[in-house]
Amino acid sequence: MLTFSIIIPCYNAQHTLIETLNAIKAQSYPAWEVIVIDDGSTDGSRVLTSAMAAYDRRITLVGNPGKGPSHARNHGAIDLAKGDVIAFCDADDIWSPTKLAELATAFEDPSVDAVYGQVAFFTARPRDAIATSTVPAGDLTVPILLAENPVCTMSNLAVRRAAFAATGGFNPEIVHNEDLEWLIRLVGDGARVIGLDMLQVWYRASAGGLSADLMAMTRGRAIAVATAARYGHVPSRAADATYLRYLSRRSLRLGQGRLQPLRYALRGLIQSPVGFFNVPRRGLLTLIGALIAVVLPRPCAKALFSK
Repeated sequence: MLTFSIIIPCYNAQHTLIETLNAIKAQSYPAWEVIVIDDGSTDGSRVLTSAMAAYDRRITLVGNPGKGPSHARNHGAIDLAKGDVIAFCDADDIWSPTKLAELATAFEDPSVDAVYGQVAFFTARPRDAIATSTVPAGDLTVPILLAENPVCTMSNLAVRRAAFAATGGFNPEIVHNEDLEWLIRLVGDGARVIGLDMLQVWYRASAGGLSADLMAMTRGRAIAVATAARYGHVPSRAADATYLRYLSRRSLRLGQGRLQPLRYALRGLIQSPVGFFNVPRRGLLTLIGALIAVVLPRPCAKALFSK
């Protein structure tokens, strides 16, 4: 039976970690271990994890203070994991109960190196999520990643342990979009990454989370673009427009001002209307949302766009 090592970087996540761990404990597929890498939490995260580990030996708590999520994932996946496949999960995200079983079936194909699925985005309760990611047809490619990363979050990616080790892991010097830069290296070096059109992850959007700093994300993407260039790939104008559409949607969801979503949307339209509307419904809804956010009262905008 294929075995999974689930790596969870953790820092002051006491309010969400138990829900995350309970979703893993509810998996229909039993062959897994969880390694929680604590980055020096000052809240009750360590106590809560230790309590759960006392009742389930598949859960392990490891200290890794002050080194950041990339180093935590590398340490867990390369130095500590025993499973055939590494599955990453953030300490505030939630898995579907069939995720590991679906992944195990996908990995029955020996040509598959990594697998991702579909993500639903929520703020308060998973059942309230109304936005979901799309899974493109075919294998993941560097050009796809340079437009709009369909993996969305590391909670949505499982990779064979040997394939992860071959990449050398995440670059700990990159704070934002380190997952994108790593995925480009993974795919660029020849790994086969496939998508499953199945909802497997609920992603908790937080106005204070790392992914809320869109300017820093853009700087991180620039590093990822430089990595892609080493493999002979340069983003097209259409790809840049698609990425700007993504930033507009994220800005709307996070409530980052009245004008910022519209600025991203207009830049995307100027860059490439074809790229902005490559998924017509998504492009149209993003543009409409950016336009009405300019005049919509803030409470209404938060209620409309934050889900």
